[in-house]
Amino acid sequence: MGLSAAAIRDGLDTLADREPRIGEALALVGYPETRIRPTGYKTLLRTIVGQQVSVAAATSMWNKLEAELGPEFTANCLLERDFDTLRACGLSRQKQGYARSLCELVSNGQIDFDNLPQDDEEAIAELTLIKGIGRWSAEIYLLFAEGRPDIWPAGDLAVQEGVKRLLALPERPTEKPTRELAEGWSPHRGAMAIFTWHFYSNPAL
Repeated sequence: MGLSAAAIRDGLDTLADREPRIGEALALVGYPETRIRPTGYKTLLRTIVGQQVSVAAATSMWNKLEAELGPEFTANCLLERDFDTLRACGLSRQKQGYARSLCELVSNGQIDFDNLPQDDEEAIAELTLIKGIGRWSAEIYLLFAEGRPDIWPAGDLAVQEGVKRLLALPERPTEKPTRELAEGWSPHRGAMAIFTWHFYSNPAL
């Protein structure tokens, strides 16, 4: 699950040998910590629950959902609940639609989290069949849960800002140039993404 500390370190060391700026940044802020989430549909369900609310509100809703469905609930458990029951757990009509989309795709076997396509773009395309799950959410799942080493969430604003600071760019690049700038970092873009977040959030900079 997720990229290991050793994989992150090895990937960044390889990139630091290629690009002096990365080596300088690494010497300045050090290696980032791992970011690991469990594999499986519950991680994306939790993403849906947490959309556009505070961390505290998302945690509260998730706890209510688990209390209603049971800690080992299946996709069918959620599908069996009616609107008012899920509403009492804090899920809006929109979030219920997204959650049901996810659980229906899991229940009917259209998405199998144990056997997602090995090709990253194919896996992203499959995950974005879920209502409410866009490319960014799919990429974050593949990076943090599956530990795919070459995932690069170029649409993430913190990644963009991290790239700007790391490469001393005059302005923050948008998604397309952020993706293009990272082409030379393949196949270690996952480690680099984690490092850009680390670099961006470092209070010393």
